[in-house]
Amino acid sequence: MSGHSKYANIKHRKEKADGIRGKIFTKLGREIAVAVKLGGADPEANSKLRDAIAKAKANNLPNDNIARSIKKASGEMGDNQYTENVYEGYGPSGVAVIVETMTNNRNRTASDMRHYFDKFGGNLGTTGCVSFMFEKRGVIIIDREKADEDTLMLDALDAGAEDFTAEQDYYEILTDPNLLNQVRDTLLEKGYTFESADVDRIPQTSTTLTDEKDILLMQKLIDHLEDNDDVQNVYHNWEE
Repeated sequence: MSGHSKYANIKHRKEKADGIRGKIFTKLGREIAVAVKLGGADPEANSKLRDAIAKAKANNLPNDNIARSIKKASGEMGDNQYTENVYEGYGPSGVAVIVETMTNNRNRTASDMRHYFDKFGGNLGTTGCVSFMFEKRGVIIIDREKADEDTLMLDALDAGAEDFTAEQDYYEILTDPNLLNQVRDTLLEKGYTFESADVDRIPQTSTTLTDEKDILLMQKLIDHLEDNDDVQNVYHNWEE
């Protein structure tokens, strides 16, 4: 399903300053550390850690950083018990927004989320208020310049992918969430490199904004959410 802005979000992150890129690396390291805390340091026996490592590599986190995060996980986490929380709400003109967080201070994070939604023309909702508008799918993004379309399509479908779409700048491969690891690992073995490989929440309907003020507010809401240290992922159904 094209048009859910995954590639646009990836490009947006990569175009940010080094300081913002450092924040992304910090979030990826935290995700790895939490996975280690929950299931151990062996990615072969810890699927959550294996997924976190694959996601980190897709976002160009250096291997040394990954190894350091795994090695230091227990001591680094200490008494800071991070919990995963999901917030749902509406942006300007009813745009559906889901925010996945990982925090050691739930009250702080909840306050920040409420502040952002209120400040930028939206409102924080209750659990389940917009999640039914999204479907979890495995999504693999590959830069169009890095693969041959026909070869990649055959390799992806043979590996178990459900759908393949060729866009102007990238290829999008969709999988059942439970088969993402299988498809990703098979393509890795064939030498493909990814812009992203993760389980995403894909909107089933979209909202278009026409008012310039709403567009500006929506972009500011997304930017502030993504820049928050506690936020891991932001999903929305805004058709940009």
